[in-house]
Amino acid sequence: MAAPETIKKEYRELIEKINHHARLYYVHDRPEISDAEYDKLYDRMLAIEEEYPELRAADSPSQRVGAEPLPEFESVEHRLRMLSLQKVTTREEFGEFDRRVREGLGTDGPVEYVVEPKLDGLAVELVYENGLLTIGSTRGDGTRGENITQNLKTLNSIPLSLSKEAAGTYPLLEVRGEAIMHRSEFAKLNSRLEEEGLQPFANPRNASAGSLRQLDSKITAQRPLVFYAYGISERELPGLPDQYAVMRFLSREGFRINEHLTRVSGIDGVSDKFAELERIRPKLNYEIDGMVVKVNRFDEQIRLGEISRAPRWAVAWKFAAEEAETVVEDIMFSVGRTGVVTPVAKLEEVPVSGVKVTNASLHNEDIMKALDIRVGDKVMVRRAGDVIPEVVRVLYEERTGHETIVPFPEVCPSCGAEIHRPEGEAAWRCFNTACPAQLKERLFHFASNDAMEIDGLGDKLAEQLVEKGLVKDPADLYRLTKEDLLPLDLMGEKKAQNLLDAVARSKTRELPRIIVALGIFGVGETAARTLAEHFRDFEKLRNASEEELTEIEGIGPKIAQSIREFFQQKQNEEMLKKLYHSGVEFRSVAKKTGPSPLADLTFVITGTLSRSRDHFKKLIIDNGGKVTGSVSANTDYLLAGENAGSKLDKAKKLGIKIVDEEEFNSLLKL
Repeated sequence: MAAPETIKKEYRELIEKINHHARLYYVHDRPEISDAEYDKLYDRMLAIEEEYPELRAADSPSQRVGAEPLPEFESVEHRLRMLSLQKVTTREEFGEFDRRVREGLGTDGPVEYVVEPKLDGLAVELVYENGLLTIGSTRGDGTRGENITQNLKTLNSIPLSLSKEAAGTYPLLEVRGEAIMHRSEFAKLNSRLEEEGLQPFANPRNASAGSLRQLDSKITAQRPLVFYAYGISERELPGLPDQYAVMRFLSREGFRINEHLTRVSGIDGVSDKFAELERIRPKLNYEIDGMVVKVNRFDEQIRLGEISRAPRWAVAWKFAAEEAETVVEDIMFSVGRTGVVTPVAKLEEVPVSGVKVTNASLHNEDIMKALDIRVGDKVMVRRAGDVIPEVVRVLYEERTGHETIVPFPEVCPSCGAEIHRPEGEAAWRCFNTACPAQLKERLFHFASNDAMEIDGLGDKLAEQLVEKGLVKDPADLYRLTKEDLLPLDLMGEKKAQNLLDAVARSKTRELPRIIVALGIFGVGETAARTLAEHFRDFEKLRNASEEELTEIEGIGPKIAQSIREFFQQKQNEEMLKKLYHSGVEFRSVAKKTGPSPLADLTFVITGTLSRSRDHFKKLIIDNGGKVTGSVSANTDYLLAGENAGSKLDKAKKLGIKIVDEEEFNSLLKL
């Protein structure tokens, strides 16, 4: 039966919509709809193609795997296509997939599957020739991708070469995997971008894609990207009979593989693992949108074959979309440490992904206007990366006419000073250095563990110090007396003395931490250490020109300009004088000589130690090593104190070297 004209029209409209949103998502990293909405459009299109196969068009999204590559990058052809995956969302649907697999294999027994979380990042392929990484590319449309080799080489989680044994056995090896950004790092990145007046990323997946599609690999190198391998292109290589064997091989070769990857048997095994992932999903430090299930044995995969866009031996079992409807009760404006004015939607409390959400950042004026969000609007909310609450869309069709438009302020909500939007930036700023909101945040930042580490100076105390007029800038902390502190709320004799002692101890902090403490726009922990090690003397940094600063690797023109502007401002000059007169030492950094004993070694710290973890972290970094938060096959040492928990168990399981403080000191030759 021929398709009715209404169906033909709907089908063409679906193709245009899907291609439009695919291009926004995969090419431009600017999604306009949620994954659930996209899947709904796609499923409807597939249903029409199944019922009316004569309609299937050459430009249908079902005829290709992904999106076209960006024109700015050289195009790379994949030797073997990078396929997409069919999806299921219920146990019943997976049961149908399992039935088709067993029928294809001619067996009634349970099939062995390999399962792992479905990471939400950017799929890439790494080509190793004679053991050396020669090409790294995006999946693109599955046949051709974008050559991003130099960008991928900046990721520490990607080996630049294979072992001699692997190179000899597999002169050509194509490794495939997902580049992602951990939730905690994504939150820090977006916070930094907002402070710099730049557009934040919508979610970790877009942050990963945007970071890898930089034409300047130096920018990629500054982004906290991680690569997880999920397989290889070939299925007939010697010594690698199945998917599980491949993953163990890749782990041995230095690739990061997901810690939840495992083998299971039949429907029950897969279903139990899916339920486990669904339960622990909120606790994971990366975004997952489901679980990938693959028939383990390669000979069985080959027998099952492929359809036009996906293998018959693998499927993605996806989680249900986690969004919730709520009401906008108010739109407020907060002021951060660097003066950025951020609109925030105050929401009627609603549970999302197991957390009660009461507000969501609207990021900046442009996003706020694009949403056309109003007080009284009904909105759909989700937690970006299951971490940051965000408004997905406004339900305009639910408006009653009683909603209230809230204009973006013309003056600072905290101090009333005029605000300005610098050319080329998305954020409005208050440049009044006496602004109470900024001062409170600057004090809290100044006292943080990455800066001057003044124990006891939290945000509540910082707020009181500002409100009572005791502190006009961070240098005033060194003028405080016990008589100043005792009248404050919840402040006793002992607490006041402990705070004064902590302030006194902070006078001898290392130069990198002092630079962090100053709160120079765009200068975080990494840039501060780079500057301290380059100049070694604070006065040389203070007098450096923009040209000198931009010659330092990792310091771009924007940060260089920010540093110069900071030291040229009169109020900052006065603050530095007060710091000097208060006894803050600004000690020069000694030039490193000789080899670094921990060079290229990765540590994880756990348990209770004799000093703070920050102390040991600094020792490791200063001696050439690095510190990560979780144990993996890439970890070289676990520094374990008393009451070490699950990290110790995992390290033992993976055969990671475990050292106590005495053994750690031996490594440092202390």
